Amino acid sequence: MGGAKAVAEEIEVAGRHVRLSSPDRVMFPQRGFTKADVFHYYLAVGPGIMRALGQRPTTLQRFPEGIEGEAFFQKRVPARGMPSWVHTAKISFPSGRTAAELCPADLAHVAWAAQMGTVVFHPWPVRAADPDRPDELRIDLDPQPGTDFADAARAASELHGILTELGVPGWPKTSGGRGVHVYLRIRPHWTFVEVRRATIALARELERRRPELVTTAWWKEERGARVFVDYNQMARDRTIACAYSLRANARATVSTPLAWDELADVDPDDFDLRSVPARLAERGDPHADIDDAAWDITPLLEWAERDAANGQGDLPYPPEHPKMPGEPKRVQPSKDRDRPR
Repeated sequence: MGGAKAVAEEIEVAGRHVRLSSPDRVMFPQRGFTKADVFHYYLAVGPGIMRALGQRPTTLQRFPEGIEGEAFFQKRVPARGMPSWVHTAKISFPSGRTAAELCPADLAHVAWAAQMGTVVFHPWPVRAADPDRPDELRIDLDPQPGTDFADAARAASELHGILTELGVPGWPKTSGGRGVHVYLRIRPHWTFVEVRRATIALARELERRRPELVTTAWWKEERGARVFVDYNQMARDRTIACAYSLRANARATVSTPLAWDELADVDPDDFDLRSVPARLAERGDPHADIDDAAWDITPLLEWAERDAANGQGDLPYPPEHPKMPGEPKRVQPSKDRDRPR
């Protein structure tokens, strides 16, 4: 006979009572981490995760039976069983359809999502007050086959130099895998299209400085063994796992904020469900000041105009995105019969 089933409990979080049921359900089999471990992890990193999620429409990556079970992305909050205090925000997809997404107003929202089996939090780069104008520019440095985290860290270091020249702080973190993310806080003045253009311009400048290390090539066959700057992470409805979010891998790693001087020496596997709360308690949050100032991206938009005048216009959008004005053909180069040879 099996052991007695763990009893559900009510836990007070941010002045709310949040139910934790099936606390002993194993979520990360290789580490033995349970649903209760995930729940209490998010409570332990509360200030950090709320800095990343606060007032942001958030897509939930849920694993009701653990990371080896069925998973799904939840973009619409479930009306059934949703507490009356849960905040939502209306977002618009590229198709024109809309959805009410979870919009964390306090840590109880994160705890409630964890109770539903959420492992990964994917916030939009906007706030609920202005969901069509990003206040966060995200640079995703994605190592391609033949490269690794150390290469992404070198690319991030080069990027840091460019940002310093521009007079803007950047905020790096591990992706939770082999990549590096760098965030900029920007004024919520520009559209998704404009912020994506600015991101492409920044990526191209990085590519020009380190062409042997960095690429902006959308098609995998053209990337080579370089770090891809995934500029399409700034397209509408594309999201990245936020700072302090767990990742759904065997080690239960965490997308972890770093100081710039840490990048060259860390191993992303060292940051996991067990180690990150202790790191945060001991060292504080390297992103604690991220909201102190918002940057004007006009210099990057000027770079975009310069590039367009030199024949470097827009780049392809993701395949599920509607065709956009000025976008080049979405045809794999090796299959494009009209491409100059």
